[in-house]
Amino acid sequence: MPTVAFTKGHGTGNDFVVIPDADGTLDLSDDQVAILCDRRFGIGADGTLRVVRSAAIDVGAEAAASGAEWFMDYRNADGSAAEMCGNGIRVFARYLVDAGWASLDEPLRIGTRAGVKTVTAHELGFEVDLGPWRVDDDVDDVLVRAKGLPVPRPGAGVDVGNPHVVVALPDDAELEGIDLTAQPILTPSPERGANVEFVVPRDPLVHEGVGGIRMRVFERGVGETLSCGTGVAAAALAVRHWAGPAAPDRWTVEVPGGSLGVRMHDVDGRSHVLLAGPATFVYSGEVALA
Repeated sequence: MPTVAFTKGHGTGNDFVVIPDADGTLDLSDDQVAILCDRRFGIGADGTLRVVRSAAIDVGAEAAASGAEWFMDYRNADGSAAEMCGNGIRVFARYLVDAGWASLDEPLRIGTRAGVKTVTAHELGFEVDLGPWRVDDDVDDVLVRAKGLPVPRPGAGVDVGNPHVVVALPDDAELEGIDLTAQPILTPSPERGANVEFVVPRDPLVHEGVGGIRMRVFERGVGETLSCGTGVAAAALAVRHWAGPAAPDRWTVEVPGGSLGVRMHDVDGRSHVLLAGPATFVYSGEVALA
């Protein structure tokens, strides 16, 4: 039975099995990924990060052409491929740096299914530019039902390279009362599915020029996770959108796994959202592939 090397890492509790495969020789099936991520029968994680050169993966041609040597092949815990992972890309960047395969002396460009993202060093650990974003102005388009939620709530669609639906709740009690062992139901159901974030504003919402919210999330293909990087960015963008033009461009988002920073700034006339936070390794080893 073949074995592969791996490193277990996490970003604010959102955990990953990192698998080095520089030359793209591994072909992991959905079932193999699911077993690796199983918390009883495998290593246990919210997803896998295959570290592969952009030129060695079929979806990496555009990244390779743009000069991004490395591609983050991110798979959800059920084996499905996902466009982007904001916590995962920080863990991915740290792996590259620690392995001596890349440096943060200058911005590090990494290919993803949502395009090339740039990672830099930050006081919180690493910061990734998630790129342009979009908030759906018609927040009543999607109704969200969740176990433990007293009534259906409207959700705002936010795209930060992957799809999200953000739901505002009135207080901490309602946030803590949701049972996310059951998948929230979205009506209408988005074609590609969506991560669903439930948010409560801090009181006061803005302190010393920085906005603050709390969040829980249900991730596509995973379930509830302790953190979701792109979900954190989407939640901050939605609340900023609801708060109006006087809302700040810097936010702190508290998730069950810790705290992350979000900021917005203009790049070539387009507003980008950036996510900052830690990346931590737990252990390394080898595992037999079923």
